[in-house]
Amino acid sequence: MKRGEDWALPVKDKGPVRALARDYVDARRGIGEYFMYIVFALLIVLFIRSKSTANLLTPILFAILLVLAADGYLIRRRLYKIVAERLPGESTRGLTAYAVMRSMQIRRLRMPQPRVKPGDKF
Repeated sequence: MKRGEDWALPVKDKGPVRALARDYVDARRGIGEYFMYIVFALLIVLFIRSKSTANLLTPILFAILLVLAADGYLIRRRLYKIVAERLPGESTRGLTAYAVMRSMQIRRLRMPQPRVKPGDKF
């Protein structure tokens, strides 16, 4: 499963479309990769009991969510275009959620492990 062999993958990760989505997400750098680190930092700052800190956190959190939504939209557009070119006629059901959730995971903790490095052609 760690190597990404199709016979060992769970049903949600099987198929050529999902493999293409994993490679696309793993080959790019995006804000989603750093999302968990940002949330952890905001959680630590949240324990500071200050009115001004609390007033700053809300707009920062909404800005991060807007950036993540825009990043998800861009992932969807580009991924559907690539799937239409390389795998015409394949189902893309649930592909957006799969790719966006993978993009928000810490790279070292992604399962199956990334086959491509950031910036590589896939």
